[in-house]
Formats: sequence, structure tokens, C-alpha cells
Amino acid sequence: MSEQNNQSQETSNDIKELVIARLDVLPPNIKVSIGAKGEFAKSELIEHVKRGDSVGQQIIKMELAFLRALKDGIIHRGWT
Repeated sequence: MSEQNNQSQETSNDIKELVIARLDVLPPNIKVSIGAKGEFAKSELIEHVKRGDSVGQQIIKMELAFLRALKDGIIHRGWT
């Protein structure tokens, strides 16, 4: 495996770990609806992210979009 592939895999794993850590702090009884894919419990969300399936990828995209918006001040401006 090339160095670039190793770095990409490490980054992907780091992102998964970040998303899982963010999901892990959610209340245990929370459910999240993801469009037509259905409603998922916290534990199901974490499992999908770990597997990296289509639902897991969608969760990762949503979390990264939220973090980018937070970084860019888009969300914060709405709170003040």
C-alpha cells in the first residue's frame, strides 16, 4: 500500500473515530431520522459509521458539514 493510501486510510479512521465520539455523547434514547433511509437509535448510528456503509457515510457527511459550519461561524451567528 502506498504512503498516500496509508495516510488516507488513517485520516478516514480518524474521521470515523471523531464522528463516533460525537455520537457517543448523545442521550441513549435519542433517535435520528435520515431521509428515506429511516430512523436510527444512537447505537445503530455508531454501528453504521463503524461499518462505513451508505448510512454511515451519510452520518459522516452530516457531522463534517456541521463541524465546518461551526468553524466558519455560520451556526454561531445564528445563536447570537
